[in-house]
Amino acid sequence: MKIKYLTFFLAGLFVVGCKGQSKEQPAKTAQAEAPQTENFRVQKSEAEWRAELTDLEFYILRKEGTENPGTSDLLHNKQQGTYVCAGCGTPVFKSEHKFDSGTGWPSFDREIKGNVAFDVDTSFGMTRTEEHCAVCGGHLGHVFDDGPRATTGKRHCINGAALNFIPAE
Repeated sequence: MKIKYLTFFLAGLFVVGCKGQSKEQPAKTAQAEAPQTENFRVQKSEAEWRAELTDLEFYILRKEGTENPGTSDLLHNKQQGTYVCAGCGTPVFKSEHKFDSGTGWPSFDREIKGNVAFDVDTSFGMTRTEEHCAVCGGHLGHVFDDGPRATTGKRHCINGAALNFIPAE
C-alpha cells in the first residue's frame, strides 16, 4: 500500500515540472528578479499589451501564466518554419529543433541564441529556469535538463499561446 502512495506522489512531482496551473504572483529569488521592462527594446504599457494580445496571450506573456497541457494548436505542428514571440514577432525557436516530449506543451531542444533570456523561478517550491523573449520580455515557458540526450539534453517547455508560427517559404 505504501508503494502505491509513493508512486502517486512521485508521479505528481514529475507533472509539476511543467504543469498547466497558473501562477498569480511568481516567486523569484532576490538575486534573479523578473526582467525589468526597461531592459527590453520593445516596451509597452499594460493597456497597449492588452489591446494587442488575446486574453490568453496577455495572461501568459505578460502575467507569466501557463496554458493547460494539450491545448495549443502548435503542439502537433510538423511544418518547417520559425516560431516567433506572439508579443513582438522575434524569432525564438526553429521547427527543426522541435520534438514531442509527451508533456502536452510544444518542446524544443534549443532556442535561437540571443533571442531568449533566462531567469531563475522558485515558484511551486522548486527552482526552475524561466524563459522570456529577449526583445519584449514576454514569458515563454521553462527549460529543463531532460531533453533529447542525442542533441542538447535540454527541453524548452513552451506555452504555444506565447508563440506564432511562420512557415518556411
